[in-house]
Amino acid sequence: MKLSQCLVGIAILSSIVLSSCKDESKKVIKTTPVTFTKEGDLEIYKQDTDSLITSLDIEIAESDYETQTGLMYRKGMETNQGMLFIFPDVAMHSFYMKNTEFSIDIIFIDENLKVAHIAKNAEPLNENGLSSKVPVKYVLEVNSGLSETWKISVGDKVKFDRD
Repeated sequence: MKLSQCLVGIAILSSIVLSSCKDESKKVIKTTPVTFTKEGDLEIYKQDTDSLITSLDIEIAESDYETQTGLMYRKGMETNQGMLFIFPDVAMHSFYMKNTEFSIDIIFIDENLKVAHIAKNAEPLNENGLSSKVPVKYVLEVNSGLSETWKISVGDKVKFDRD
């Protein structure tokens, strides 16, 4: 067999192999949407009157994985839902919106369960840090605009129970 015939044979064989690879359908990786899991109840009270502002079903984030992931990869929450972060110590905490697809209000809560600071309307997918401004032990994330709708202010009281 001549060299040219071998090269033609290799070229034909290569094109057959390549075309059969192109015919294979691409694999689509399907991810399961992350959904809300109720793990407790939370209430917020006005600081001066002790009147109930709102009640929420909460999902609790306290492991390293849960606190790092937070509300990432979710499409949203219901109005009566929130995520409560519980940290092992009182410290300055900063949050960002990486992989978070909807706007939220971030309510920073001190060790005495009083609202210490509110970062309103955190922009989806924004990786700039949003600081607690003061040392806190807890953080509550709710849908954007709700802290304004509910008229939550610094000093309001929080109470929560686990299921």
